[in-house]
Amino acid sequence: MGKTYERIDGRLRTFIEEQPLFFTATAPLSADGTVNLSPKGLKGSFVILDELTLAYLDFAGSNAETVAHLRENGRITLMWCAFQGPPNIVRVHGRGEAVFRDDPRFQELLGHFPDIDPSLHGLRAIILVRADHIRDSCGYAVPLMTYDEDRDLHGKRFAREDDESLSAYFAKKDYIASSLDGLPGVPLPLPPSSF
Repeated sequence: MGKTYERIDGRLRTFIEEQPLFFTATAPLSADGTVNLSPKGLKGSFVILDELTLAYLDFAGSNAETVAHLRENGRITLMWCAFQGPPNIVRVHGRGEAVFRDDPRFQELLGHFPDIDPSLHGLRAIILVRADHIRDSCGYAVPLMTYDEDRDLHGKRFAREDDESLSAYFAKKDYIASSLDGLPGVPLPLPPSSF
């Protein structure tokens, strides 16, 4: 049923790139810490950089658990499910990091996302993931669902923010600068955007 892969290429890469939705899972090192699972979407916000490296744009939201967990320990799992077509689930277990706006790599990495305007979504960081373990499974219990289109609400909400107002918005939120468990999250104020 399941198979382990050495790299993301061929049919596996095609499957991942065709999915409009994926999930990220992270956790702190603390045994009683909060495990986080987040859905990710928006066309153009995810790329496969090479056979073992993936990246996605970390946009404004109401918390920053993924960023906080990656800053603490780097562990992350990404998962894609086939909601249309043949059943399939792909998981990439790996090590990740948040590349913030003031990181020298930020602009070059951002160039890999030409199909989305990051200024509309309150871009906080780019999440860079290096795959350690790649595996698929059957997905027989995943329901068939139809993808219609991306919602435009996120872009409408955050397009009206500039760097200063976005930093102020984040500062008012309980779990942006630190996680639910008190780990460092997104450094505030945000460095100026150059996109």
